[in-house]
Amino acid sequence: MRGVVSGVCHGTLGELYQGPLRAGPDPDIAVISFPVDRHSRVHFTPGPAQPLPLGEKSLTAARLFLEHHGLSLPPGTWTTHSDLPVGVGMASSTADIVATLRCLSGIFSLPCDTDVVLGILAAIERSDSVFLDEFALHLSGRHRVVRRLGTDIGFHTAYVIEPGTVDTAAVTSPLLEHYRRRGEEYEQCLTDLLKGFACGDAAAVARAATTSAVLSQEVLPKATFDRVLAHRERFGADGVFVAHTGCLTGYLFARRPGSRVRSELSAFFRSLGHQCSFAQGGYG
Repeated sequence: MRGVVSGVCHGTLGELYQGPLRAGPDPDIAVISFPVDRHSRVHFTPGPAQPLPLGEKSLTAARLFLEHHGLSLPPGTWTTHSDLPVGVGMASSTADIVATLRCLSGIFSLPCDTDVVLGILAAIERSDSVFLDEFALHLSGRHRVVRRLGTDIGFHTAYVIEPGTVDTAAVTSPLLEHYRRRGEEYEQCLTDLLKGFACGDAAAVARAATTSAVLSQEVLPKATFDRVLAHRERFGADGVFVAHTGCLTGYLFARRPGSRVRSELSAFFRSLGHQCSFAQGGYG
C-alpha cells in the first residue's frame, strides 16, 4: 500500500420530516434527512502502527467491518476531522461511522456495500440516511430505505444551533406517544412532502417541512422556533426546518438570499442571542 486513504461522509441539517411512516398504534420512526455540505473525514496513512483516534461507535464499526470480511488492519496512522457538532442533530456519529467504513473499504480496495453499511449501523445505533448521496425516506430504527427521493431538490439555509445537546435514545418514548396522538396530521404531511419531491417542487417540500417542524415543536420545543416561524415571510423564506431530535432551527430558501437579506438574518438571529450560519442543503 502507498499513500493516504480517506473516507468522507456528509452530515445533515436535521430533517425535512421526522414522524410516523403512517398513522397507527405502533408507529415506525421515519425520517427524510436534510443533507448538508458539512462532512466527517477519516484518513489512513500506511506506516508504523498508531492507536486509532476513533470514537467508540466508529471503533465498533471498524471491528464489525473487519470481522465481516475476515480481515486485519494493516499498520498505519489514523486521523480524523469533522465539521459536524456532536449531539445537535447533524448526524455526526452516523457520518463518523460511514466515513470510517468508506476509509476501510478504500484500504482494502473493496466496494462500500450499502447492505454491509446498513448491517453495521443496525448493530450500533438508529441512523440517518447519510450513507446515500440522495434524499431518502428512511426508517431510522429498522435501518430500511423505504423510498429514494433523488437529487432534484436543494435549498439555501440560514440556521442557528441552540445551546445543549439531545440524547436521541432518551426522547424516543415521548416521540412515539406524540406520533400516536398526531398520526393523521403526520401522515398528511408526509404525503404532501413526497408529492413535492415527485414533482421537483421545492416550495411544496418547504411547506411540508414547515408542518413537520411545527408538529415537532409540540413535543421537543426549540426556544427560537416561534420567533423564527413568525418572521418567515419577512425574510422571504420558503419554509422553516429543524433538527427534530436536536438543537437546530433555520430557514429554507429555494433561491439564494442576497447580501442584504443575509445581513438582516444575521442581525435577527443575533437579537435572539445566536450566531447565524449559512449552508447549502440538499442537491438541486
